Amino acid sequence: MQITRQADYATRAILYLARTGRGERISTSQVAKEQRIPPSFLAKIISQLSVAGLLHTSRGAHGGISLARNPDEITLLEVVEAIDGPIQLNMCVEQKGECVFEENCPLQPVWSSAQNELVTKLRNTNFAQLAG
Repeated sequence: MQITRQADYATRAILYLARTGRGERISTSQVAKEQRIPPSFLAKIISQLSVAGLLHTSRGAHGGISLARNPDEITLLEVVEAIDGPIQLNMCVEQKGECVFEENCPLQPVWSSAQNELVTKLRNTNFAQLAG
């Protein structure tokens, strides 16, 4: 399993903003340059993060982006799921009836446990911790 490049870029953009401080507006071109994110790709990511309530955006000469909440209130899970959707290692973990082997499958508990551990780790990691 691998997160998408878009989710990776989103986490780097949020981390960059977390290091600058809440409320400080940064231009998207600066974020793109510093984090080596293609500007057109970053624009789409910013839109998704804004809809998810993680970023504030403003246009104009003094525009830019800033965190919508404190870094300690934004989790790695929120950012990844804002871009990639809910984490799901296998369909059988969340969607009962999707697998013909569901009744007698030794793999389903392993997938469920691994997914729960991953989600818990991402939920318990916030951007204040990562910004150090």
